[in-house]
Amino acid sequence: MFKQHPISVSNLLRSVMRNQGLETPLLQRRLIAAWDEVVKSLMDKDMADFVMESTVRKDIRNQTLWVEINAPAVRADLQMKCSDLIAALNNKVGAQVITSIRFY
Repeated sequence: MFKQHPISVSNLLRSVMRNQGLETPLLQRRLIAAWDEVVKSLMDKDMADFVMESTVRKDIRNQTLWVEINAPAVRADLQMKCSDLIAALNNKVGAQVITSIRFY
């Protein structure tokens, strides 16, 4: 008789996704989707709303989150909170997906 070792469905899915190369893109999409929520948690309501309105595009390349902001004042404010944003975004997805943020 074979001795069976049960595996949870979540561990099985994580393993399959990692083997198929799908884990990193999924985490990147989750991190980008978490942008608004993280901004809301780190800033007061009015500033967070202005940041979200000024955010044009977000993309991840080589562990860097590239955020296009159409307001220079917002860009400067976000630059000062860069390390807090990186930590909060990575914490939100539960993995170190990004190591830096560039605003343009």
